[in-house]
Amino acid sequence: MIDRAGLAEFLRHRRGVLQPEDVGLPRGQRRRTGGLRREEVAALCHMSADYYARLEQERGPHPSEQMVASIAQGLHLSLDERDHLFRLAGHNPPVRGSSSEHISPGLLRILDRLHDTPAEIVTELGETLRQTPLSVALVGDLTAFSGPARCIGYRWFTDPAVRERYAPEDHTLLTRMYASGLRQVLALRGPDSKAAHLAELLLDQSAEFRQVWNDHEIGVRPHEVKHLIHPELGALELNCQRLVDPGQAHSLLVFTAVPGSESHEKLQLLSVIGSRPPH
Repeated sequence: MIDRAGLAEFLRHRRGVLQPEDVGLPRGQRRRTGGLRREEVAALCHMSADYYARLEQERGPHPSEQMVASIAQGLHLSLDERDHLFRLAGHNPPVRGSSSEHISPGLLRILDRLHDTPAEIVTELGETLRQTPLSVALVGDLTAFSGPARCIGYRWFTDPAVRERYAPEDHTLLTRMYASGLRQVLALRGPDSKAAHLAELLLDQSAEFRQVWNDHEIGVRPHEVKHLIHPELGALELNCQRLVDPGQAHSLLVFTAVPGSESHEKLQLLSVIGSRPPH
């Protein structure tokens, strides 16, 4: 059963202790009280301000598990706090472990501060959970995919359009790398894992994947410099730094260019292109 009073009190408390800078929002000169406004939390949770307000007021519908998960992420809750929120909302908490998509507050705080940098948070299978606006401008909205296509390795072997964003001279290495990475995760997670399911799908759908899979390569690493191709800006040479959260099997990928280089100038242009309204 949902504990409406407990849920409302917990939401109000968490909203009150979160500061704008904790979630990448400007504080503004007119803000007189601490904490976030309801409409700000609602936007972070991808729901209407009215829906969120009714939860804080002990009324409204019983939130679904998907909605509770969105609230937990929007409020930057820890795993213990997330589980508590699920129980208050009358649901069993999601299973913890490598399959969890709940991003740790620390990783989110870092991502929220990378306004001028392409960055994304991915799972061990290359599923993009969050992106900065500049990342979306650079490689598109990778969070929009569903099903197996959420995995970049799956898309690499099943969607030819994916390769258009990468320099042709890197394709062979990336093909080997995605197969090697999937094999490594499968060995780690076992035959009943999502990695095993992805491997079965690709073995059935891609002759190229079957060929490289049979090579049994492990530990294939990307080049230090990534060669990307943007549809408007052309070729970019970017370094990719990775920050790993071992508890959640998530990684924060940050893309940078050498200061003063042509690619650095293109990234600055990208911030302008990415902020333009769609035609």
